[in-house]
Amino acid sequence: MTTPPPPTDLSHIVKAYDVRGVVPEQWDERTARALGAAVADVLVLEAAHPAGGADRAAPRGRRLVVGHDMRPSSPGLVDAFAAGAQDRGVDVVLVGLCSTDGLYYASGALDAPGAMFTASHNPAQYNGVKLCRAGARPVSLDTGLAAVRDHAAASLDAGGPEVVDERGSRTEQDVMRGYGEHLRSLVDLSGARPLTVVVDAGNGMAGLTVPAVLGEAAGLPALPLDVRPLYFELDGTFPNHEANPLEPANLVDLQRAVVEQGADLGLAFDGDADRCFVVDERGDAVSPSAVTALVALREIAREREADPDAEVVVIHNLITSRVVPELVADAGATPVRTRVGHSYIKEEMARTGAVFGGEHSAHYYFRAFWGADTGMLAAMHVLAACGEDERPLSALVADYAPYAASGEVNSVVDDVPAAVERVRQAYAARGAGFDDLDGMTVTAPVGSGDEEQGAPARGPGGRAWWFNLRASNTEPLLRLNVEGVDAATMAAVRDEVLALVRADA
Repeated sequence: MTTPPPPTDLSHIVKAYDVRGVVPEQWDERTARALGAAVADVLVLEAAHPAGGADRAAPRGRRLVVGHDMRPSSPGLVDAFAAGAQDRGVDVVLVGLCSTDGLYYASGALDAPGAMFTASHNPAQYNGVKLCRAGARPVSLDTGLAAVRDHAAASLDAGGPEVVDERGSRTEQDVMRGYGEHLRSLVDLSGARPLTVVVDAGNGMAGLTVPAVLGEAAGLPALPLDVRPLYFELDGTFPNHEANPLEPANLVDLQRAVVEQGADLGLAFDGDADRCFVVDERGDAVSPSAVTALVALREIAREREADPDAEVVVIHNLITSRVVPELVADAGATPVRTRVGHSYIKEEMARTGAVFGGEHSAHYYFRAFWGADTGMLAAMHVLAACGEDERPLSALVADYAPYAASGEVNSVVDDVPAAVERVRQAYAARGAGFDDLDGMTVTAPVGSGDEEQGAPARGPGGRAWWFNLRASNTEPLLRLNVEGVDAATMAAVRDEVLALVRADA
């Protein structure tokens, strides 16, 4: 008797928040077609008919918006994915080459679920899909992605999607001008002083979106910006450097160009252009926490102008500098602290009606952008702030970066729980504060302990230091972030914690 093959398992490519893997080794166009049918079933048809039933594929006019980045594998995967959605009777609107936040715009403006084909900053052999419900609402394993995974696996085991009698249509729509107009309606740069800005697109999608939004490529009026392009050629093989500005090595070219060209600032985008990093006129990287604080205060002011009595909320994750909640509170708004991860930020944005949210990883979320993240809108806020102030950017952001931060320091450890417990015991003996919202956050003790060390009374969150120790979800790693009232305090805490973490190495 022949043993049937094991059922298809897509858990190796369907992650917590998206689909991602090597093409074609881990997934291919056949998988993409099954995923398209599954997304049509789960995010389009079941959303319209929660009770299910045999007639759920019957309604016409149900749309799914699909965009893609510049990776060589994207067009073929998109074609197969769209065919799978059409198989289930769903109409597909192809918006073509776009950034991830451009896809979110299309999902919001058209009020339709969306699929963005991208692997963000991953190497060229990777590709993936970021999904959202209508209105750019997020999708994670807990809110639909697991169902998409299981539907797609069942489809593959059955030899392909079941095709309804009347397949869906496929149309194309250019949303670039609308995307640019919407962003410009939220931040007016027309009256700013002239600025010279170097932009490193990393051969990613910012090479398309920056000329459209900050320039005249989409037919919008000229802005007082002299944009100097670096690596604007769309090339998913990333011939110049990885499109991941979080790594300092990938900022070197931008930093050099800003100084050499005497620019006012520099901007660097990742591959799908949903994250933006900022470099000041001296070539120094501006902390994403400082950008979060700057944008938060501008969004609070905009909200107060519209409604002076409004209760304004700003979201920040727990690794963001403590200057963010301090400045938000000083401005009369309410800071809300969350776990790390865009799904948590977006959930809190929706729950609290927050006007803005920021992460240490340079993801920035806006209520005026359907609660989704957009690096371009954050960049426009920075440009506007710089254009409204005669001071250089370095002076402008100094107030938003009063503390010293370590950045994320990773340690490979054999026994993660044992390493965390060593740290916990060492600092508990000193009366430090603890919370376990996401990993372990430890804050300096208040009172004689710090005073004996000569630490200032005022520091991040009113303490001389704090640190967070988080375990990786996928590797035997501990991630450490430390912030101190000054560089010496931060370094001392960082080195002591690392010694405890790595004691069994």
